[in-house]
Amino acid sequence: MKPFESIMASQIEAYLSYRKSLGYRSMPARYHLLVFDRYLVDAKADWDDFHPPFFLEMRSRIPLESRTVNGILSAVRALFRFLVRRGELTHNPLKDVPPLKENTIVPFVFSPEQVDQLLDVIRSRIRKNENFFLTDLAIYLVVLLMARCGMRISEPVRLLRRHYRRDDATIFIEKTKFGKNRLIPVQKDVATQIENYLSVRETLGPHDDNPYLLAGRKQKHLSDTTLRYMFHDAVKEIGLRQPRKVVGNVNFNPPTPHSLRHSFAVNTLKSVWERGQCAQNALPVLAAYMGHTNYKFTSVYLRVADAISRKELVDFSLWQKAKK
Repeated sequence: MKPFESIMASQIEAYLSYRKSLGYRSMPARYHLLVFDRYLVDAKADWDDFHPPFFLEMRSRIPLESRTVNGILSAVRALFRFLVRRGELTHNPLKDVPPLKENTIVPFVFSPEQVDQLLDVIRSRIRKNENFFLTDLAIYLVVLLMARCGMRISEPVRLLRRHYRRDDATIFIEKTKFGKNRLIPVQKDVATQIENYLSVRETLGPHDDNPYLLAGRKQKHLSDTTLRYMFHDAVKEIGLRQPRKVVGNVNFNPPTPHSLRHSFAVNTLKSVWERGQCAQNALPVLAAYMGHTNYKFTSVYLRVADAISRKELVDFSLWQKAKK
C-alpha cells in the first residue's frame, strides 16, 4: 500500500485509522488523501500555508474531473475537522471553500429486453465441466440478483448461506452501504434458480463448507474482478459497449455492473406508470427495497425514467416524419 509522504503523513494515517475503527472502508478516502498528499509534496507546502487561498488554488490545479476534485476536498475537509476535534488545530481552513460545479451524470440504463439478452449471454457461458460449473453458475446468479433485485455488486457477492431464507424466499442484506440492513423478497423465478443452484451444490460438493451463499473457490466469495470481466464481455457481445461521453456539462456513462441497479429502479418506475399508477407513491417502497437512506435519493430515478420516455417519444416522432 502506497505510503503518505507529506508533512501531514502521520496525521492522515491517524485519521484513516480512526475511520477504520468506526467501521468505514479505507477507500475512497485513502485515494483522495493520497492525491492531497502528493499535491502537498509537489507544492512543498508547510503548515503555515494552510489557509483558504491555498486550497482554492489546489482546487483549480488538480487535473481531475470536478466530481473527483470535490471528493478530494470533502476528504481533506473531514481530515482537518478531525484535527480540530483532537486540538491539533484551532480552525478548519476548508470550512468556507466551496465545491466546484459538477457535470450532470446520466447513467446507462438497460431496457428490460437488453437485461434479458445480457443474462442469456452469461447463462450460455456456464461451462458444464465439473471444475467450473458451480463457479460459473454462481457468477450468473450474482448478475441475476443485481438485475432482478437492484443489488449493488458487493451485496450478492458477500451473502452468507444464512442470509437466504428458503421458507419465505427472502434475502437478508446485512450492513452494506451506510451500514443499513434490509430484508427483501425475491421473485419466484429468482428463488427457483437459487434453489436449483443450492441443490446442485449439495450434490457436487457433499463436504462443501464454504460460508458464502454464492461460493467462490477455496472458501472465499466470488472475485469482484472476475464478475466485472464477465459483465463487460457480455455487454460487448450484445453490442452495447460504448465509451463515456461528455456533452457540454453532461456526462453520459457507459454500461457498468452498477447500471443494472439503475436499470432495475428505472424500469420498475416505468412499469408502475404503464399500469396507470402513480410512480411517486412507489418511491418509499422502492427506496426501502434498494436500501436508500432516504427515498429522495430514489426520486432521481423518476427524472431518468421521464427523460427516457421523452426521448423515446421524440425518436418515434422523428421516425414517423422520416416515413412521410
